[in-house]
Amino acid sequence: MNHPTPTREDALALLKTYNQSESLIKHAFAVEGVMRFMARKYGEDEEVWGIVGLIHDLDYEQFPDQHCKKTEAILKENNWPDDLIRAVVSHGWGICSDVEPTTHMEKVLYAIDELTGLVATSALVRPTKSVMDMKAKSVKKKWKDKRFAAGVDRSIIQKGADMLGVEIGDLITDTIMGMRDVAAEIGLKGEV
Repeated sequence: MNHPTPTREDALALLKTYNQSESLIKHAFAVEGVMRFMARKYGEDEEVWGIVGLIHDLDYEQFPDQHCKKTEAILKENNWPDDLIRAVVSHGWGICSDVEPTTHMEKVLYAIDELTGLVATSALVRPTKSVMDMKAKSVKKKWKDKRFAAGVDRSIIQKGADMLGVEIGDLITDTIMGMRDVAAEIGLKGEV
């Protein structure tokens, strides 16, 4: 049975029920911003893509060892549509989920989730501490330094870019553009 798409307010309330960490909430906003940007770019449903981005790490703070699995259960309890649940669970493919991203929305989420972390960390070491004046080139420099943002799995980002058939530089540019839309909310508006 397919349920109606939840609103952004529903998704945000659910996110804040399970997450108090400011950094996790900022990450959710960053991924939402990029998903909305990508939906506009590809002529897809911005609300649906944004909501999936916002809720993707729902269980991570309270149930890190059950990541994706617990989110699936929570979203089912809250009568979320199956396609949105599947999209959220697919971002953990090969890590904590065996659901492979197959739709365009799923592939984009998979590709940009880790990348938002690399972009955010790259922005914070800039003099302006901002994504507003950042270019893909500066993130690509950081990409090569494996000690920089060592927790960011670059192989996942690369696999996502390959799935989408896009160059890393273009994916980084799109991610920066999406994060600019929410720069104030994620603390990366900086001094520009």
